[in-house]
Amino acid sequence: MMPRTHHEDIAGPPAQVEVPVWVTTGERATHGRSLRPIHVLLFLATLFTTTLAGSFQAGVNPLDDLRLLVRGLPFSATLMGILLVHEMGHFLMSRLHGVEATPPYFIPGPPFLIGTFGAFIRMRTPTNRKALFDVGAAGPWAGFLVSIPAVFYGLSLSEVRALDTSTGGLVLGDSLVFRWLTRLALGVSPADVIILLHPIALAGWFGLFITFLNLLPVGQLDGGHVVYALIGRRHRWVARCSLLVIIGLAFLGWQGWVMWAVLVTVLGLDHPPTIDDTPLDPRRRVAGWLTIALFVVTFMPVPLRLV
Repeated sequence: MMPRTHHEDIAGPPAQVEVPVWVTTGERATHGRSLRPIHVLLFLATLFTTTLAGSFQAGVNPLDDLRLLVRGLPFSATLMGILLVHEMGHFLMSRLHGVEATPPYFIPGPPFLIGTFGAFIRMRTPTNRKALFDVGAAGPWAGFLVSIPAVFYGLSLSEVRALDTSTGGLVLGDSLVFRWLTRLALGVSPADVIILLHPIALAGWFGLFITFLNLLPVGQLDGGHVVYALIGRRHRWVARCSLLVIIGLAFLGWQGWVMWAVLVTVLGLDHPPTIDDTPLDPRRRVAGWLTIALFVVTFMPVPLRLV
């Protein structure tokens, strides 16, 4: 059942979000381990494009009056905060394990939907499954824990309308956790009403979206790291089954899955082996299954559609 969560001020077809991914770069990761001007410039550029996107969502055009950019700050500050926390989760955990990594690179995008293609860090491949798991899981959990209060608070500021008052727009999918938060914040189910999301809630929704995309158990996405750390080389079978599921989901209505099927195939379904293949300890195995549960509660088969 599709939810009726709308944002009417977003025009154009749904854009695919390029999620923050862990890029393994071997020796090249040693270059730029500290903050450099390029990191600051990309951050500021992305802050501008996301603020511009937030302004357009608010129904104003800051290109006519730059003072109107302030209307986009609730969205951009929330989204940038989620992306930053996600990537810093990877960065700080990699430093804890002695894995060399760069600060986050933010990627500005056109301001027609959210104004960014995400962020990423460059790092060396961890040599053991313990470090692989910790670094891989840290980002999604960190971003998720920031997205939850953003969604809850933003929902409390959102407008609820009856189903028969829809004027069209972008319909957002509702994950299990989004349904729970909607009931908690508004006392309604997103399937029974139209919710015009406040910009903070919209940014939080995209935070949950980014979380589940990153946790797809393929290749070198965060989910690929987690599943490989849990089950080792058997991950290849999980990755192939996941690709079949992604292809199947493309027929449910979100064409973005087609691009994801191509992307994960081109980048590689299999996870490279670690030098030390010692299995995870019991505590991390439990944390690993909890991370898989996180993927389940944030998953949306049809994240975006226009009506």
